[in-house]
Amino acid sequence: MLGRRRCLIIAAVAGLVGGVFLTVPALAGGATGGVQCSRDDPRPVCDVEAGAPGVPGGPSGGGNGGDRGGDGTCRKPSGEEIPCEREGAWAGADGCYYAPADPSPSTVAALGGQPAGKGGWYMRVCYGDDRAFGSVVWVAGEAPVVSAQVLARQARARLDLPSVVIRLNPPGDQLVHLPAWLALDRGSWQPRSATASVPGVSVTATARPVKASWSMGDGVTVTCTGPGTPWTSGTDPANASPDCGHVYRRSSAATPGGRYVVTVTVTWEVTWAGAGQSGTVPGLTTTGQVQARVQESQTVTS
Repeated sequence: MLGRRRCLIIAAVAGLVGGVFLTVPALAGGATGGVQCSRDDPRPVCDVEAGAPGVPGGPSGGGNGGDRGGDGTCRKPSGEEIPCEREGAWAGADGCYYAPADPSPSTVAALGGQPAGKGGWYMRVCYGDDRAFGSVVWVAGEAPVVSAQVLARQARARLDLPSVVIRLNPPGDQLVHLPAWLALDRGSWQPRSATASVPGVSVTATARPVKASWSMGDGVTVTCTGPGTPWTSGTDPANASPDCGHVYRRSSAATPGGRYVVTVTVTWEVTWAGAGQSGTVPGLTTTGQVQARVQESQTVTS
């Protein structure tokens, strides 16, 4: 009922000003907010709160965007966070919502005539607890555009990073004093891209894995700059991995379950490009985990 009342109020205002025609850019996929995830969901998309572009701050403001925080969110002057898009209009710094309008000549005359200088006409709608108030207003300055940086954050939110699949080799139990080769499945170490766009502007974010941090369960952390090299049958068990490995110095017999918990955190660098610009946004991480039983080894002789 509340939504229907708001629509009726907006429609009535549009009728009063002489048939205003609204043209509003829409985000690809309609995504304008955060992603809802469970507490235990490890996907990196779950730590994203992607904002949407701001719009004019009010009739006296320029077109340099609404009140957005550094994370791309939109807020009222009081600091309260609000949706960046509502019913086809973008949030302004005054907490109201603006959509480009094309009023008829008679409407422009009724509003005092066409102002001089750069600017544009907008339908401005302010929402109360149970009502919406709308009117057509002139906003001076350059026409607002979608920020490439905001689109970059939205593209980041759409990145579908692969699961971390661990290859702890040689397979089976590990042995004290013998090298363990640490490796990830190649599918866990592939760049991923995603794109966000509005009419006329498109930005692509690309995530690239740059570091794997292995917490080996025995208090040691191993940092590798690649996915590691899988151990192959026939390799001398005394040989260390050429790029990512660890040697256990004590068995896991005294640990709960008799196994070490090995956790791998992959760090992803996220860059973006589009609209003639490029840059970086906060990186992401993915994690994987396995258990490893480490036993005392027998003396190795040549």
